[in-house]
Amino acid sequence: MERIVIARKLRGQIQDFLGIFSPHFSKPQMKCIEQIIYGIQAAKDVKLSSITRALGEETALKKTSERLSRNLGTPGMGEKINEILARHAGQRVREDTLILIDPSDIRKDYAKKMPYLGYVRDGDTGEIVSGYWICNAVACEPRSRRIIPLHQRLWSAEAPDFESENKQILQIVDTIRKGTKGRGIYVLDRGGDREKLIIPFLERGMRFIIRLKGDRKLIFRGKARAAIEIAAGCPMVYADTIVKEEGGGEKTYCIQYGYRPVRMRGCDEQLYLMVVKGYGSEPIMLLTSVPVRKNRNVLWSIVNGYFTRWLIEESVRFIKQSYSLEDIRMLKYERLKNMVALVMASVYFTAVWLGASLKHAVLTVRVTKIAKRFFGIPEFHYYALADGISVLLTYLGRWVRRVQVKLPMQRNGQLLLFDPI
Repeated sequence: MERIVIARKLRGQIQDFLGIFSPHFSKPQMKCIEQIIYGIQAAKDVKLSSITRALGEETALKKTSERLSRNLGTPGMGEKINEILARHAGQRVREDTLILIDPSDIRKDYAKKMPYLGYVRDGDTGEIVSGYWICNAVACEPRSRRIIPLHQRLWSAEAPDFESENKQILQIVDTIRKGTKGRGIYVLDRGGDREKLIIPFLERGMRFIIRLKGDRKLIFRGKARAAIEIAAGCPMVYADTIVKEEGGGEKTYCIQYGYRPVRMRGCDEQLYLMVVKGYGSEPIMLLTSVPVRKNRNVLWSIVNGYFTRWLIEESVRFIKQSYSLEDIRMLKYERLKNMVALVMASVYFTAVWLGASLKHAVLTVRVTKIAKRFFGIPEFHYYALADGISVLLTYLGRWVRRVQVKLPMQRNGQLLLFDPI
């Protein structure tokens, strides 16, 4: 009985969450969005066949699938969903919140008939394979492992409207900046080491931390020099230790770090080259527009900001594994793009929307299944949350649009699971 009560209240939370989208779509489109987000959560899958079964409608599965597929092809649906997420999540982004951006891939080895299938570099193996590019953006506070999903976009270099990866990333950044009102510090790995990104970032007045390749030319003391050359003579003024989870364990690194004031060629903006030694055989070189001075806390905030980037790798892994994203199967390009955005909306519900009391309840209900995990509930606990939500929604048996569950309200308008004490 307790499980069914919690499950119904969880479904009520989903209905409340879906309210942020309803003013922006027609009724048929909104019904499609509601059912797909519910189905993704219940089935932990992006295949329409699995979503349709999870809904448990009395109509024929084929009819439900065709209706969802038809509405999922609405042009611009995914872009609008990403805009709404960025605006809603942007309220939680502060001036020094880190915004982690990571281009990734969806590997599709056997999907010969999927639209505009191109070639991508598999992020795990380094192989060139058939698939699509995706880009994820999440926010988090320094020294935190809690993510705020902001954006997820799919594209193909073979699509007729494709211009460049740089333009795709800049469009993502502009959507996020509009939602956050320009707040946040953007963090990118070496894939962001391009003048066609860095210069537009400077033109937009963005604060950023970008890892550089060694051959990137910077102006130092009036001369153009390679970043690796500048790093070689950089004084290491501070030292610290960092711990990274590797291969199921932890590894400690003793690092040293310092900085040099630099500029980009053809730009007047003052930038800084942060140099980190002790993590790998080559120094890590970080270009930042965040003002830097000789102060341990200031310098460490830049170093820590970059190392927090590991969190987005775990976030991408969570999305792919928990919602079977790489098993996506669509024969229309617009549906692919829209489905990827709906997956991110589902992640936002799991990671942000649920109140702390409901998260605790979901995890409690999931004790029996969690016991099968070799290491219990992982520190990155969203895996367990996704499992728990799926079990509870499956327990309900079917999707119902209107749920008569009256819950007390917080001052901010979000539903509470339990009465205040």
